[in-house]
Amino acid sequence: MITLPGLIDTHVHLREPGATQKEDFETGTKAAIAGGYTCILDMPNNPEPTITPGALEKKMTLTQSVILNSFQDPQHKMPKQVRHDNMSSRIYCDVGFHFGATSKSTQYFKQVKGKVFGLKVYMNHTTGTLLIEDKIILKDIFVRWPQDKVLMVHAEGPTLKKAIDLAGQFGNKLHVCHVSQASELSLIRQAKQDNLSITCEVTCHHLFLTENDQKTLGSFGIMRPPLATKTDQEALWTGITDGTVDTIASDHAPHTKEEKANTPPPNGVPGLETTLPLLLTAISEGRLTVDKLIQLTNTNPRKIFNIPQQFDSVVEVDPTRNYTLDARRLFTKCAWTPFEGKKVTGKIKRVVLNGKVVCKDGEVLNPPQGKVIYPTK
Repeated sequence: MITLPGLIDTHVHLREPGATQKEDFETGTKAAIAGGYTCILDMPNNPEPTITPGALEKKMTLTQSVILNSFQDPQHKMPKQVRHDNMSSRIYCDVGFHFGATSKSTQYFKQVKGKVFGLKVYMNHTTGTLLIEDKIILKDIFVRWPQDKVLMVHAEGPTLKKAIDLAGQFGNKLHVCHVSQASELSLIRQAKQDNLSITCEVTCHHLFLTENDQKTLGSFGIMRPPLATKTDQEALWTGITDGTVDTIASDHAPHTKEEKANTPPPNGVPGLETTLPLLLTAISEGRLTVDKLIQLTNTNPRKIFNIPQQFDSVVEVDPTRNYTLDARRLFTKCAWTPFEGKKVTGKIKRVVLNGKVVCKDGEVLNPPQGKVIYPTK
């Protein structure tokens, strides 16, 4: 058995509010716990985007449900339900939030900076309505977001150079999401050599799938950034080895099977429950070490995003267990995976959150034990 610290995923789309047919706080965090994640950070590009303090507060409130107390009316002898002030958690792991960047959300930056872990700037087309391409608006966002807080970008290909230039000009703490191309990794490597404050993440769908797999997967392999070449994929693994890549995130972005069958299909794939098994398989194949896995999925994310410590939160895995990924065993509401049928080595046996066993042998235990978290500074 191998004991890992509870995994941290800084890039998750839980879809609530506004798209709970895809995922919600209960199903998404249950999938996270089943996948070994004891802490996740939720992205802002919902149909109801997280771009105001009110929208942020609504998300936080939705992580809880009101406890209803039952009593019997002494006169009519009929049971009644009354609302009680007590609240119960709907989340199975700890959850924090990111804020979304728009031309208008800049007015709220000072108000929310202590409540969110990062600002997400969408500089290329993807799911949601938060795309920003106007140079003046982008400059205003980079200028006004606090320099000591992470500014995350969805910036593909040539757009990444624009993001790096803006961050360099205004001293931002830049984090590049879901790097997929060798050329992007080269830009990040050079920026690090130039002593810019820049970090980056990669995902397992880019580490384990290529554009050739997309032909087989069809619409279920459509995502942003799109699957790239074998050369790009190998560059990502090199970036992990040489330290250019700082974190691995799932970019868990579920859609229903029916939605994926549309033309055009929405971008995104689920990943919370398949990331750790795939990385354990990489360890069994000699492509990754346990120490590097811990660094990429716990130590670095915590340090970059100022995530509070979780005490006595661990994942116990059997590194020798061979099995096949099967969507029927997943907790995510979308109930599919692009890795369907893939043979993996390394199975989660037990997950402990803050001293309490929350998952054992594939069973997620009730009641939910997660809480909303805030950055340490």
